Amino acid sequence: MEESLYEYWERFKRLCAIFPHHQISKQLLLQYFYEGLNIMDKSMIDAVNEGALGDMTPASTRGLIEKMASNSQQFNMRSDAIVLRGVHNVGASNALEHKKLESKIDALTTLVSHLASNQKSAAPTKLCGICTSTNHPTDRCPSLQESTGPDNNRIMICPLTYITLVGGIIPT
Repeated sequence: MEESLYEYWERFKRLCAIFPHHQISKQLLLQYFYEGLNIMDKSMIDAVNEGALGDMTPASTRGLIEKMASNSQQFNMRSDAIVLRGVHNVGASNALEHKKLESKIDALTTLVSHLASNQKSAAPTKLCGICTSTNHPTDRCPSLQESTGPDNNRIMICPLTYITLVGGIIPT
């Protein structure tokens, strides 16, 4: 719950009294106070001083806020709305809408259950990270297999490219 202008002003004054040697000018302190106000309190202060808080002296600004804070305490300008809590009955006029909502929820529940069961039955497809084939996993990719040719040259076998290495050098 938000504090009232009076509570906020009193807290601000207590903090200023507790920390008197803060080296912040009075005008800047009042500006900080103003920036921390809620929208309604800012609007009231702007309306009273025609939106020019910076044009007022710190003493007149303090006096204005002091008056407004004491008024907010005296008249409690906050709108404290009463919230009724509890269980509310659904009347007969809403029975049709209630049935429609129930049927929609049932349909969504069935759909989600169906999707979940289909996901469990479908096994994830493994894909080779080298040649993107689905026939083997990455660690068994043919491109990783080396074999030796008839003249002791190493041959790298890959389904996508065939390269013959002669003494470890790729021929051009």
